Amino acid sequence: MKNMKITSAKFITGLVGDNELLRNGTPQIAFIGRSNAGKSSLLNSLTNSKKLAITSKTPGRTKEINVFLINNTHYFMDLPGYGFAKAGAQTLEKLSSLIFWYLFESKNNPKVVILIDAFVGPTIDDLAVLKELEETGKEIVVVVNKVDKIKSSQYQNQLKKLDEQLPGHKLFPYSSTKKIGIDELRNELLSELP
Repeated sequence: MKNMKITSAKFITGLVGDNELLRNGTPQIAFIGRSNAGKSSLLNSLTNSKKLAITSKTPGRTKEINVFLINNTHYFMDLPGYGFAKAGAQTLEKLSSLIFWYLFESKNNPKVVILIDAFVGPTIDDLAVLKELEETGKEIVVVVNKVDKIKSSQYQNQLKKLDEQLPGHKLFPYSSTKKIGIDELRNELLSELP
């Protein structure tokens, strides 16, 4: 299988609710994960761009659904992080409701990429979101991110443990820093799309 390429990627808009572009027939791939799971870094490494998505050490930086047009054929949807974020309770509730609306209440049916921190493993929030996605029949891609943080002596054991904690899903080991898993994930996401 030939490696899929991303030849163009541009930021279109930040959504805080419904929008016409969600209904224009362009396939959507949604990226979700807890705050600071590394979504922005992953998007930048996937698209081979240093500045496409804004990265931040502060959890909860993304407060909208950022829409990126990829290859003029589909959208990457960068969702706010769930769980811990440096924001007030009201803001957190609003973020949660935006994520929930987009994934489960709107008529969109994106392929969903969920990022799990490979070192920390799935949190209660991760497992709750994953269960909800499974129950609603979403197409799910599980990325175990930041594999560079695992000591090489513990790598295989940690991946085996993650496999047991996330049954029924093929796991994609990934590291933006060490450029691990980029081609595999890109191929997985783009192979069925025009």
